[in-house]
Amino acid sequence: MKQIPMTVRGAEQLRQELDFLKNTRRPEIIKAIAEAREHGDLKENAEYHAAREQQGFCEGRIQEIEGKLSNCQVIDVTKMPNNGKVIFGATVVLLNVDTDDEVSYQIVGDDEANIKDGLISVNSPIARGLIGKEVDDVVAIQTPGGKVEFEIIEVNYV
Repeated sequence: MKQIPMTVRGAEQLRQELDFLKNTRRPEIIKAIAEAREHGDLKENAEYHAAREQQGFCEGRIQEIEGKLSNCQVIDVTKMPNNGKVIFGATVVLLNVDTDDEVSYQIVGDDEANIKDGLISVNSPIARGLIGKEVDDVVAIQTPGGKVEFEIIEVNYV
């Protein structure tokens, strides 16, 4: 199975979610099922069926997270020498060649990606266009609005 790259923060967030699901959410759902059972006939017991459905979602998410964590490769860029190359985990400051706007993105795993926070998936078109490039390189990225040229201003391993 292919290893999933993750930042230290991303792996920690998944571990915290797993801990919450196993130690808080799972017991809550089991209690809700037990209480709903006490109401009698299970065929027409909406609370029971809702709790069982929640149990299915919860167990599915637990399995998904455990699978990701068992196949993840945690990459800590802060422990790597910064050679100016864009790699997984790096934070890249870009200058839009046409508009002179500066943007900053950190290249992270799929689970961590959040464009509003400047976190882009390693599998996104922007990240794929940046990986392996260096400071002062100009890259053309295909965006929904057409091709955009960016100059790489900074590459930080933070």
